[in-house]
Amino acid sequence: MKAQEDRWKIKGYERLVKFFEEVDKAELREIGEIEEFLLLYSGLGEEQKLRFLNELVSNYGLRKSSLEPILKEVMNCSEDDKGWQELLTKLRDATLSPRFKKLRALVRWPGGLKFLLDMRGDILNLTPKAGTSLSPLERDISHLFENWFQEGFLYLEEITLDSPYRQIEIIKNRDLVHPMSSIEEMGGRLGKDRRCFALYHKIWPMEPIVFIEVALTEGIVRNIDEIVGERRKEFPRPDTAIFYSINNTQNGLAGLGLGKVLIFKVVEFITKREPNIRNFATLSPLPGFYTRYLRPILLGEADGFLLKRENVVEFFKGSKLRRLLRSFDKSEKDLTTLPDLLSKVFDSLEWANDQNLVEVLEEPLRKIAYKYITEEKTKDGKPLNPVANFHLGNGATVSLKNVNFLSNRSERAIRDALGIMVNYIYSYSLLTEVRKAIRWLDKIEIRGLVDRWL
Repeated sequence: MKAQEDRWKIKGYERLVKFFEEVDKAELREIGEIEEFLLLYSGLGEEQKLRFLNELVSNYGLRKSSLEPILKEVMNCSEDDKGWQELLTKLRDATLSPRFKKLRALVRWPGGLKFLLDMRGDILNLTPKAGTSLSPLERDISHLFENWFQEGFLYLEEITLDSPYRQIEIIKNRDLVHPMSSIEEMGGRLGKDRRCFALYHKIWPMEPIVFIEVALTEGIVRNIDEIVGERRKEFPRPDTAIFYSINNTQNGLAGLGLGKVLIFKVVEFITKREPNIRNFATLSPLPGFYTRYLRPILLGEADGFLLKRENVVEFFKGSKLRRLLRSFDKSEKDLTTLPDLLSKVFDSLEWANDQNLVEVLEEPLRKIAYKYITEEKTKDGKPLNPVANFHLGNGATVSLKNVNFLSNRSERAIRDALGIMVNYIYSYSLLTEVRKAIRWLDKIEIRGLVDRWL
């Protein structure tokens, strides 16, 4: 039985490769054949998917021999020649790889765009395990998406209590920043001072591709309990828009900048409908601050960070340090053991309920978190934390006063980031300049919003 199953898998894989080879050669394919192709790929295991992705990278790239003739023409042609511009167009077309041309043909078939979204999601997940670089394939797909997810294909819609149940349910199920346990909880995030906006693609009118939740508040809110949950506050005279949750609904959209597009489009909408709102900020999580950054440093297991284990003590000074050591029957002679002591404290959730510990730890941890946000970088010089990278890359600013200690007391947030959240500030002048720079934002339609504001 297993041998028969293996033969079936091999036959299916060969059929998948053959379809890709011919995808750009037929003017029209039977819907059933397209569906078979999509099903064959979705049925592959991780190892087979890697094999298929490597096949697309290795066998469908651009060959030097195919470029030599057009390059000779370019080198022998004068810029004053009448055929110069046409020759440049010919060169541009020649530099498109066979793989890109096949992907471009595939994206036009029913289900093709969703297939490429899933494939890019697989590439991002499997890249660490790939034997060869998958970046040529990822770049080809991203280039296609840059066209398909801009310039008139997108529209903005507000999710309200009057929206179809299916739309509200999707938002509720896809919020990974502040997960919800019931549809009623989602209803609490929709209303006069709580808003939700989503970008849709015209070929998927029933499923948002990225969405953002906004609270209209009085001043900068620094604790998530004031926005969501049973202890949420109401803000009768709001002057500030707080973006507190932004999510892609498709893994394959990561890194394409749609979150930035959504933020600036929502800002434009709010400023037109709510003239008193002139301050824009986030209340963002700091994912991995403890689990992937501070804890490895405390345990001496980290390498490559600016902050070292022996330097942690520098953030703990004076009377508060002595209070911390006394809490655990330690003296200042035991400072070398401070990292071990802190790791034991933070590995338990009990410290967050100890007022003495909270008071002692607040200032040092805020300063360490600020260092993490502003100084720790990736190899290409970008902020190490992905959320910080997103907002600072969009032009937002952050200061030490914007680092909020224990502003999210959920178990998940305390374990992952010691409950720390951050306000990234978007200045109105910056938003205006970006709005002018991204001209194609004008092409994003606004649907389902007009009647609410008339």
